[in-house]
Amino acid sequence: MYNPTVARLTYRALLGRRRAAILFILPALLIVIAAAVRAFSGADDQVATDVLGGFAMATMVPLIGVIAGTGAIGPEIDDGSIVYLLAKPVKRPTIIITKLFVAVGVTMAFSAVPTFIAGMILNGNGQQIAVAYTVAALVASIAYAAIFLLLGTITRHAVVVGLVYALVWETVFGNLVAGARTLSVQQWSLSLAEKIATPGAISSDVGLPLGIVLLAGVTAAATWYAGQKLRTLKLAGEE
Repeated sequence: MYNPTVARLTYRALLGRRRAAILFILPALLIVIAAAVRAFSGADDQVATDVLGGFAMATMVPLIGVIAGTGAIGPEIDDGSIVYLLAKPVKRPTIIITKLFVAVGVTMAFSAVPTFIAGMILNGNGQQIAVAYTVAALVASIAYAAIFLLLGTITRHAVVVGLVYALVWETVFGNLVAGARTLSVQQWSLSLAEKIATPGAISSDVGLPLGIVLLAGVTAAATWYAGQKLRTLKLAGEE
């Protein structure tokens, strides 16, 4: 279910000069913010939680997921170059699984690593906050990559739809509207962070068992449906 050639081509597309520059912006901004906050306010657990929860988890991780998830397959479908890949003797579910692995890896690298660095800068992992948010970023990366990879297979406007979801649903509704929080990848991931951190340091509107079930379920469903959508793409000679 994993094809090294497909993975290599996908990594090359995702980490091209222009896309890689975009991927570096948000992590760099998070670290700069963390350093500035630490310089002005010193080590403060509540401030660390506010920065990592309000910027890293609510904004940076989903946006990087949009870039990596949609970029893993969307451009190939948009410009028609996907036909060259589909013409190869590679099963279509294998293509999806491979691209998901790549998207997850890129999302994790550009979200979890800077989250940990920022957490250590902010409070030196006091109350296990840095580690807790890093784990949350890791598991959120998997779900976001699967969701946005699916978007890349079902619409030519995947980036726009993904940005609306990331900025409106996850950032605004996921933080401000109580009922919507239970349907937020951010909150599902924070259920793990809440368990890891010192009691009371981090809170989530979703319990840990439900959070794990929802993360696994959404990831599996999105991956399966993306594979089904790719099956429906027909090459000219297949009609």
